[in-house]
Amino acid sequence: MIYGFLSTIVFFIILPFWLILGIFIPKLTAGFKTKLGFFELPEEIQGAIVFYGVSVGETIMLENIIRKTKETFSDKKIIVCTGTPTGQETAKKKMSDVADFITYFPFDFPFCINRFLSKVKPSVIITAETELWPNVAHITKKRNIPLLIVNGRISDGTYNIYKRLSFFFSRVLKNYTKILAKSVEDKEKFISLGANKTEFMGNLKFDIKAKECDFDLGNGRIIIAGSTHKGEDELFMPVFCELKKEFPDIKLLIAPRHPERQEEVKHIIEQSGLPYGLRTNNDKFDNKEIIMLDTMGELGKAYSLCYFAFIGGSFNKTGGHNPLEASIYNKPVISGSCIHNFKDVYKILCDLGAAKIVNNVEELKQEAKKLLSDETYYQKSINACQQAFEINGNAIEYAINTLKEILN
Repeated sequence: MIYGFLSTIVFFIILPFWLILGIFIPKLTAGFKTKLGFFELPEEIQGAIVFYGVSVGETIMLENIIRKTKETFSDKKIIVCTGTPTGQETAKKKMSDVADFITYFPFDFPFCINRFLSKVKPSVIITAETELWPNVAHITKKRNIPLLIVNGRISDGTYNIYKRLSFFFSRVLKNYTKILAKSVEDKEKFISLGANKTEFMGNLKFDIKAKECDFDLGNGRIIIAGSTHKGEDELFMPVFCELKKEFPDIKLLIAPRHPERQEEVKHIIEQSGLPYGLRTNNDKFDNKEIIMLDTMGELGKAYSLCYFAFIGGSFNKTGGHNPLEASIYNKPVISGSCIHNFKDVYKILCDLGAAKIVNNVEELKQEAKKLLSDETYYQKSINACQQAFEINGNAIEYAINTLKEILN
């Protein structure tokens, strides 16, 4: 393959500069030796199912499918690979109990890939989302090693580039055993680029389970301001106070993202003049208007109690937090416009009407007022949450069935 030969030449040309730059930016050379294919692997792990998520986001997304794979194929070993140091940290933190080996994925150069494959002898390799590696695809095809993409997606920008270079990428895509796309739109993009076996699997991010809430906060229509960051509590409190005048029955459960901000948030609540309580005191809305969720690990199940939720981290540069934690309970979501961490999820929810992106405080107030006053509108939002999970759920099951076809 000409690409493999040329890429190898490029590697040796840039290698000295790469190593020098790595002195000043250590993450550039993190796992360098391992990525070249030099690592020790216990012989009993050969023939493993290999999962590859480049960085933190992909690694987290793969966790549930990795656990289900281990449960389904209990006789198979699992190797989890990442491409970044933060991805390695995440994999070790979250999957040390299920992965038999955690390492870096090789560089996309023939000699690195061949060393990796000769050592691991994988039964199948599963990559996440948009990772197209031309040499990996070519060499695994040549060695008859199944190569899959799960939760496959292509952004519009990437698609336009691939389309212009379709003479190259169509050959790359044909080397994949199967591409399981996260949406019908992504499936059509892959097919138009020349992929052979492409199917719609649903979205792995929607494969979450509702948690049973084991506490009661009392009466009232509860609004949750979840995972709020500095500046958002100050923003949301006046909105709630104004809404409270028109809708006396509403209550507010406010959950700061970081525990160290609890005293600061408590002061903001006190300034409202409304009676408030703390979850750690087991306070309830029977005699409180606001409760601060000052515990860890309870916000996810608390969403089941709310009327609708405002998801924080979206009115600053954080990039938002996971709206599906509320949507899984059929609760409408309001978010600020900074949502790059969950852009694809928000697009699905917003297109269906399960979530609403607002650009400022006034839009936030108006959307909240509409949910509180318009029962038809509110019910449509609830139905849209259900629809989102009906369309995009069961992705893990689909992927596992595909693995059964390949491995059995």
